[in-house]
Amino acid sequence: MSAHLRTLLTVICEAALEKKLLGDLEQLGAPGWTISDARGRGGRGVRSAGWDTDGNIRVEIICARDVAERLAAHLQAKYYANYAMVCYLAQVEVLRPEKF
Repeated sequence: MSAHLRTLLTVICEAALEKKLLGDLEQLGAPGWTISDARGRGGRGVRSAGWDTDGNIRVEIICARDVAERLAAHLQAKYYANYAMVCYLAQVEVLRPEKF
């Protein structure tokens, strides 16, 4: 088995941002993403997923490190001041590097 290093950018944010966020990811060169509903508690209190735009989503993007850093910097500059959002980076190993 031959593994290749990539970066996983995980974004947890308000579900209301989904359309804007996906437009940003597309424009900034994300090769693809996975979105799932997310629930939890943080600095802005408890977030449930009771309504389509009331809960949180988790967006995961596996890509090259420079792309992940560019995406994270953009999201931080555009959304952090006014929306509940957390971004974090992790090094991951992938088995099909051509997809990322």
